[in-house]
Amino acid sequence: MYQRGIRRHHKGFSLIFCPNELGYNRIGISIHRKLKGAVKRNRIKRIVRESFRLERSLYPVCADIVFAVRPDFSLTSPAEISSTVTELGT
Repeated sequence: MYQRGIRRHHKGFSLIFCPNELGYNRIGISIHRKLKGAVKRNRIKRIVRESFRLERSLYPVCADIVFAVRPDFSLTSPAEISSTVTELGT
């Protein structure tokens, strides 16, 4: 996935997607442990998951999609994460 996937980068996020033959999307969220605090990492995961659910039509159908949050990311607001997920999908 990481070697053959197509990558896009934006504001502390990397999006990696690769077509699959399953007939539906699969989503993965990877957050580096350098982002301290499990509560913070889990909150970011929940926001990314919900943002993806709301903007699912922007992403390719039948693909494996990984949102990788880079260590330099700083959580300022849920709206910022949602807008980044939307921008990565277009």
